[in-house]
Amino acid sequence: MINITFPDGAVKQFESPVTGLEIATGISKGLAKDAIAIRVNGELWDLTREMTKDATIELVTKKQEEALEIIRHDAAHLMAQAVQELYPGTQVTIGPAIENGFYYDFYREESFTLEDFEKIEKRMRYLVDANIEIVREEWDRDKAIAFFKGLGEEYKAELIEEIPAGETITLYRQGNFIDLCRGPHLPSTAKIGKSFKLMKLAGAYWRGDSNNVMLQRIYGTAWANDKQLADYLTMLEEAEKRDHRRLGKQMALFHLQPESPGGVFWHPKGWAIYQALQGYMRKRLTQGGYKEVNTPILVDRKLWELSGHWDKFREDMFTTEDGDQDSAMAMKPMNCPCHVQIFKQGTKSYRDLPLRMAEFGCCHRNEASGALHGLMRVRAMVQDDAHIFCTEDQIVSETKEFCRLLKLIYKDFGFDSIHVRFSDRPDVRAGSDETWDKAENALLEATKATGLEYVVNPGEGAFYGPKLEFILKDAIGREWQCGTFQVDFVLPERLDATYIGEDGEKHRPVMLHRAILGTFERFMGILIENYGGRFPLWLAPTQVAIVPVSMDNNNYAQSVYDQLTAAGLRCEIDLRNEKMNYKIREYSHGKVPVIFVVGRREAEEKTVAIRRLGSNGQEILALDAAIDTLGTEALSPADRC
Repeated sequence: MINITFPDGAVKQFESPVTGLEIATGISKGLAKDAIAIRVNGELWDLTREMTKDATIELVTKKQEEALEIIRHDAAHLMAQAVQELYPGTQVTIGPAIENGFYYDFYREESFTLEDFEKIEKRMRYLVDANIEIVREEWDRDKAIAFFKGLGEEYKAELIEEIPAGETITLYRQGNFIDLCRGPHLPSTAKIGKSFKLMKLAGAYWRGDSNNVMLQRIYGTAWANDKQLADYLTMLEEAEKRDHRRLGKQMALFHLQPESPGGVFWHPKGWAIYQALQGYMRKRLTQGGYKEVNTPILVDRKLWELSGHWDKFREDMFTTEDGDQDSAMAMKPMNCPCHVQIFKQGTKSYRDLPLRMAEFGCCHRNEASGALHGLMRVRAMVQDDAHIFCTEDQIVSETKEFCRLLKLIYKDFGFDSIHVRFSDRPDVRAGSDETWDKAENALLEATKATGLEYVVNPGEGAFYGPKLEFILKDAIGREWQCGTFQVDFVLPERLDATYIGEDGEKHRPVMLHRAILGTFERFMGILIENYGGRFPLWLAPTQVAIVPVSMDNNNYAQSVYDQLTAAGLRCEIDLRNEKMNYKIREYSHGKVPVIFVVGRREAEEKTVAIRRLGSNGQEILALDAAIDTLGTEALSPADRC
């Protein structure tokens, strides 16, 4: 007898091997239709794979999170089958599911074109309608190598040759198409559905090595239903409109150029936003009990060797090495070792803890040129970095206080949807297993004390400690990982940081690494796209534009400008000999939130006609009242409390 335990604890016995599909069918036809996979003892299996031993199971339907990855993996196989049927002789290489979709790398003498996509998609839909059974097969390794070589699939054979001898080889067959794959997969092609679309072409070196042959990569997206697909395509269209690089140029915020790859040239308007953002953060940190510091950009390699960063990040660091390694310096890629040096100046007591040390530190990382992307991935960046030196007993309270501050700041920018990943020890790390056990247990306890819900992100911790990653969702549903919080017992040990405890003895502080925005550059990019360039008044680069009805009203317009500027508002005045409506359209296109229109009547009555971005109407206010109103609206959230 085989005992199958269900999620609710119920147990059902079967006299012979049983599949997930058979179990689902036994419960209801509706469940059998909705089910796409089964979790067996925590591992995802095909619905058609037989269970021969006692197991704990959970049926997976299209509504669950795991479903999309399976659908996308199947869609990759579906595309590969369609390509090989349409273009015989094409070799398939690697084709995984990725975020929001899938891709497959192909080797073919002729180049694919975007015009081929319609033909491939049509064939994919045909294969879905054919309802071809997808079958898992276990093969002998040598037999599998010979099989693929016989098909002319040299790349697939090479992959199998690297699998250790004696390890089970699993292949999946759907009709005449067969591929090396661990699975799981759906029972048949009909289960994939038709909610997919091929998106773009790219080149990719075999195994990511530029010494190897260039392959052709076709990207696609796949979803559980047509509504999800339509929503995603709409989001992409909206994202293109909001692209921070396009808006940055349109609004004259910044530019990038080849002479400084990964560096940002901030224009006056972009720098105004940057300074407003930094000023807001500085006030929130002061309110949170942080002390601001500043540390050198160029630091001797010996410090990076002591901290462990030299071994971990050497390839990503800009250095001054000229053959004399003993005198080598490095531009700091992060601030933490430098903050320890400040902590070590003078004797610290337990009464000094927690010590919250913040820095808007300019850091440099030698990112690969192909990875650079506008403000989102740069080489020169300023982090909203801080380190909290505390006792072990203070970890929980400091974690709770950090999470309170992070939520407050995100809410001020309109980000209400946040979720958290708990990243534990990576394979390559500093510190003993005992130290990591202590750090992970401490962070878990603190995380639970905050009431945060989280998912585990295995192996993605920092090399010195586990971390929390905070992911926010923007106005069009995209997710961005910004904030981080790490518990570190390693660096204080390696860099010999101590404090005097109540017992009069030396103790190691715990070092909590934390960031909320991440880097100002990337967060600026996120804000530009989240707001679509329509910044709230306190962040807008130009808060008010003054437009005279005619040149006869220029003197009053100048007076309005002077009074607004004296009140601390960021203004522009347009005295050009152009039509009023032309000027208004230009400022609206530039996404200026408030326009003051002034004519003869306004000059006589000392009023202004106020037009707000996105509104067709206007409001007439006395100039003094308008300045008071906007002055209050223009306060940052940190200044309003």
